[in-house]
Amino acid sequence: MSTEPIWFRLPPPPSEIPREPARAEKPAVSLEIDGQPVSVPEGSTVLDACHAAGVEVPTLCFLKTLTPVNACRVCVVEQEGARVLVPACSRRAEPGMKIATESARVRLARKVVLELLASSVDLSTAESLAPLLERYQARPERFGPEAATVAQPLKDDNDLYVRDYGKCVLCYKCVEACGVDAQNTFAIAVAGRGFDAHISTEFDVELPTSACVYCGNCIAVCPTGALMAKSEHQLRDRGEWAPERQTVTDTICAYCGVGCTLSLHVQDGQIVKALSPLENQTTHGNLCVKGRFGFEFVRAKKAG
Repeated sequence: MSTEPIWFRLPPPPSEIPREPARAEKPAVSLEIDGQPVSVPEGSTVLDACHAAGVEVPTLCFLKTLTPVNACRVCVVEQEGARVLVPACSRRAEPGMKIATESARVRLARKVVLELLASSVDLSTAESLAPLLERYQARPERFGPEAATVAQPLKDDNDLYVRDYGKCVLCYKCVEACGVDAQNTFAIAVAGRGFDAHISTEFDVELPTSACVYCGNCIAVCPTGALMAKSEHQLRDRGEWAPERQTVTDTICAYCGVGCTLSLHVQDGQIVKALSPLENQTTHGNLCVKGRFGFEFVRAKKAG
């Protein structure tokens, strides 16, 4: 029996690195968007088809890195022959569909949705909604000064971020980001019904005693500022938040070996916020507590 080490008898390595087998292309689905023919891969949504046709459809609860939950109904479009308007973010494209994205029925539906939101929720930090209110000529004031609201005190129970649920539109993005779509912590969910519906920790305990790990991924996806890093909140509270003076620099987080990309927002020589690009293949917009909040040491004053 040969005493030669077994690794000497292994076959030589291949001359080329094996390539990933070619994936079968999905069959195309042909439909019409505002009278314009478009083809998209099978399994695409109506929203995907609108993007392929170069048609902009407004969204609020949709984010490409999260599972659509059909919560806001801002993206509804009209399908020829359908009884009701369909949510473009989740409705699968089907052959022969004829979609109208700006019909009178669609515009009225979006207008009413925006009016209901703006009359009951503080949208002062929801920059993405202001143009939509103007675009659809929404008049939330028509419901009068006695319109019911979700106004409630600010929740400030930790050192990293605040929760102002008076600005929450229940888009479910934070719940999805905390759940199976990103963090898998399941620290928050929607509780209650009607105007009592709200984002809550388990048994409505304070954040420090909940399952929250302070990754801040809920903050990154919030479209209205209901969830906000404390550094940004404090600057806004003092009237010093100035995005026009901010620069954004991408760098690599140095806390571990994963190599997450950080987008550092710097104002007046100080880091005020850390995000990560949604299109980044490593993070998909997500970070951990160190990557999102661990920049305070940069501006720490030297002792003495």
